[in-house]
Amino acid sequence: MLGRSAGRTMIRVVLPYHLRNLARVGSEKIQLEVAGTVTVNAVLDALEARYPMLAGTIREHDTKKRRAFVRFFACGEDFTMVAEDKVLPEKISNGEEPFMVVGAIAGG
Repeated sequence: MLGRSAGRTMIRVVLPYHLRNLARVGSEKIQLEVAGTVTVNAVLDALEARYPMLAGTIREHDTKKRRAFVRFFACGEDFTMVAEDKVLPEKISNGEEPFMVVGAIAGG
């Protein structure tokens, strides 16, 4: 189990295929250290800090707002439209469940 240590939390993050390729990570799930409270913003900040090539792909560079067609899921719940500073479920912060970044599919 991952979990917490000295103000930092190790979590698991699942990225879609195209972002895994861009970040040059082979595994669908990556381990990521998050400082402080585990929120959507904290996870995305840590993700962009560790993988700078992802900056601007999930959130806008200047506003830090989520890009269209990107969704976030945690413990089977959609966290796409919740406040970015809302604390994620404990199962995310203890590494039991992954935080998922999903590229939505549009079209018909």
